[in-house]
Amino acid sequence: MDKEFISTLIMDFFVAFGVVIGGAIVGGIGAFLIGKPPLSTINDLATGLKIWAMVAAIGGTFDAIYSIERGIYDGSHIDIAKTLFMIFAALSGAHSGGVVIQWLTQEA
Repeated sequence: MDKEFISTLIMDFFVAFGVVIGGAIVGGIGAFLIGKPPLSTINDLATGLKIWAMVAAIGGTFDAIYSIERGIYDGSHIDIAKTLFMIFAALSGAHSGGVVIQWLTQEA
């Protein structure tokens, strides 16, 4: 794997991580302002933001689907593997962000 692809995987991880952490915390501030319990709202938002964090990290789902399609029909299997690695990196980042939020809020 080349250096550029590794850096893309790292960026995907941290973008997804940041979307979950940032979205949940800013949403918790909003919950506090309207009188809802902020910690449980932060935990709920972190759970709901995981899929959107993955989509944001890989740059939209249509590019990933097109890359997989190109790999299947054109016989370029490396495109399928790279796309799956990118999705896994984004999934790992989103899950890690959710785990950190659960750890901070102490809700299971």
